[in-house]
Amino acid sequence: MIIALDFDGVCVADEYPKVGADIGAVPVLLELAARGHKFILYTIRSGQPLRDAENWFKAYGIPLFGINRNPIQWRFSTSPKVYAHLYIDDHALGCPLKSDSSVSHKPFVDWERVRAMLLR
Repeated sequence: MIIALDFDGVCVADEYPKVGADIGAVPVLLELAARGHKFILYTIRSGQPLRDAENWFKAYGIPLFGINRNPIQWRFSTSPKVYAHLYIDDHALGCPLKSDSSVSHKPFVDWERVRAMLLR
């Protein structure tokens, strides 16, 4: 499965333009990657903030299939919308969120619930 991931509030707490605190994404993303799933970083970040996000993935050994694009999409579409099977975004309807003021002043993705949904 190809999974499009927002970054702020999804992979880390939302402290844009800085890279936010750990919210539990790493072990779930590594487990998904080990099962053959591919990730597209799908974010509004650009310039240095985007490079910082890319470096976060590299630091944890989480491979990226694409950044703000699906690298094989050109084979079947000229649409600018990134094609993925699943989109995980803290602003998406139905995405499980949690709040913890010791981590962030904004809600963020609840990775334990995501794990339960995707890795049963």
